[in-house]
Amino acid sequence: MTATGTFGLSTEARNLQWLLGNLVEEVPGVRSVAVVSSDGLMLLSSDPATQQTTTVATGAGRPDGPRGSSADLATIVSGIGSLTIGAARLMDGGGVKQTMVAMEEGSVFVMSISDGSLLGVHATPDCDMSVVAYHMALFVGRAGHVLTPEVRSELRKSMESTR
Repeated sequence: MTATGTFGLSTEARNLQWLLGNLVEEVPGVRSVAVVSSDGLMLLSSDPATQQTTTVATGAGRPDGPRGSSADLATIVSGIGSLTIGAARLMDGGGVKQTMVAMEEGSVFVMSISDGSLLGVHATPDCDMSVVAYHMALFVGRAGHVLTPEVRSELRKSMESTR
């Protein structure tokens, strides 16, 4: 797996990219991963179908989206996050920790990161859901304190410069 778009990034931003790549490499069945800010912007993505970890999807795995499957996933994650947060408020359920959507041809997992950002994973239908959730929780635990406002801003600028 190769990494691109890391030149000039801070150590913290590169560490987050490494953590994301590690999540993809360690968990069988993961199709794509996206970290989305609380305002819905994609901060990081990884598309294992293209064998690259990048700050922007190459689109080689799925050409019908604006930037490929990672951009599609980021949109879905943002929407699911907004819907579940609204539902939790209406039901006085407290904060949303994790959401999972199981479909015939795959699953989507969304987990909250401490700063309001969201981690989303699209996995194959035969993935071990408990393993995916466990590794997502590890990522969230490690990334939560690193994803400062400065690093989020840096990742956003990095995404904008690679478009």
